Amino acid sequence: MARRASNRSTKAVIRVFCEGESEQAYIDFLKMQFQDVAAIKYPRGTGLFETAKDKFSKDPKWKDYANEIDEVWFFFDVELKDKAKWTKRHKIMQYISKLRKKPNIKIRLLMTTGCMEYWLMLHYRFFTPSVQTEAEKERMLSAVREKEPNYQKGNKEITARIAKHYPIAVENAEKTLKNLLSQGLPGLEDTDERNRWLCEKCLTFSTVQEAINYLEELRK
Repeated sequence: MARRASNRSTKAVIRVFCEGESEQAYIDFLKMQFQDVAAIKYPRGTGLFETAKDKFSKDPKWKDYANEIDEVWFFFDVELKDKAKWTKRHKIMQYISKLRKKPNIKIRLLMTTGCMEYWLMLHYRFFTPSVQTEAEKERMLSAVREKEPNYQKGNKEITARIAKHYPIAVENAEKTLKNLLSQGLPGLEDTDERNRWLCEKCLTFSTVQEAINYLEELRK
């Protein structure tokens, strides 16, 4: 019988696929921060949609997970070079979602424009610079290091220190989405239509806060 997050006597079961070690470091913080309401895990190594498809279609252990998982998260950067990948990725999301019937597995996209460091900077202030070129990403990395001089991608200790300010990041990231409504964003609700628009337009935003809001809601 599938576990349900709505049942307060059991934890929500979440499996996460991360683009890189920086995302994994942040997930490790969330795993500890919300261990009372959620069982959050990611597979060894990094990898996104194709990795998830292989796990669920070929690994017997992951096939069994389909009966227990409440949500599957994909944690990645939105970049111009990946615009054409939406259709293939969406098909994989549909495949995974339908591995369990009534209800389907919830797929959640934890997306940040350009690089993980923009999401980290939202823990300190609200701003929406372009984050697409390598030079812009380097500037964002430098901005994080102004706050945490020893920051390195994937450093769990420093990432956790930044992540403790997540309530600020949630508020700032929600502003990034609201700002895009005037530029044609279909709506704030987590839908395929909205997510496709975000992935293809590559404007500055983050949706990582929606995963945190979900975890916070589990505590209520």
